[in-house]
Amino acid sequence: MKWKNKELKSYLNFAMEWAKGAGDILYRGFNQTKQINYKGRIDPVTQFDLQSERFIISRIEKTFPEYSILAEEGDTIENNSSFCWVIDPLDGTVNYAHKIPIYTVSIALQYNRQTIVGVVYDPERDELFSAAKGLGAFLNRKRIKVSPQKKLERSLLATGFAYNIGTARKNNLGMFARMMKQAQAVRRLGSAALDLCWVATGRFDGFWEYYLHPWDTAAAILMVEEAGGKVSKISGGSYSIFDREILASNGHIHLAMREVLTRKIKKRK
Repeated sequence: MKWKNKELKSYLNFAMEWAKGAGDILYRGFNQTKQINYKGRIDPVTQFDLQSERFIISRIEKTFPEYSILAEEGDTIENNSSFCWVIDPLDGTVNYAHKIPIYTVSIALQYNRQTIVGVVYDPERDELFSAAKGLGAFLNRKRIKVSPQKKLERSLLATGFAYNIGTARKNNLGMFARMMKQAQAVRRLGSAALDLCWVATGRFDGFWEYYLHPWDTAAAILMVEEAGGKVSKISGGSYSIFDREILASNGHIHLAMREVLTRKIKKRK
């Protein structure tokens, strides 16, 4: 479907407004006492996750009541619509619960399971990442591009580890060890949405992870693509937010990263 720029910008403006509003809730609650519950063994949720999600959903229901909603904390609404808002009200809850200032709000709009608008807001740095299909990617309304780095050994990468690391077959530990030997360095921020946005800005040259959820990546993958980068599955092939593995890069080091991650490492001459 061919989108009109005016229509995409309208969606984008709504998402930016909602992300900033939800981010303000998180920012005000950052130093407050957290009421922490667990959805799994090490998977926390705070009252501020819930407040942020309710804020965003209330705005969507008022503005686009016919659209579907997929949200992390369970406020999912199926309206049999081709449009679906995908929401992560607080990406980086472990950081947030421990008062580590690395967390984001992520909002995406998908049409027939393809992201057409994405917004990620970092309240601590007041950085608002935004993208619309075919219109480029931006940080605080200034256009961004992925890095030009072509050598893996000079690349700064990011990754993460799933909450099921204790039981998962693909726990990423072996990949992490191999990549540490091949790249300049590997970081772990604790927010996949922010990792991907930092690939889009060129702060990171690449990122990979297993067992992410749709709301973790829905907005930020568009940021990478619109900034000139590449997103795929680690095993190869196109990526969907419903896949359980992701590889994102500036495009130049994509194949080299895949070779390391899938053990197809070229021998040095």
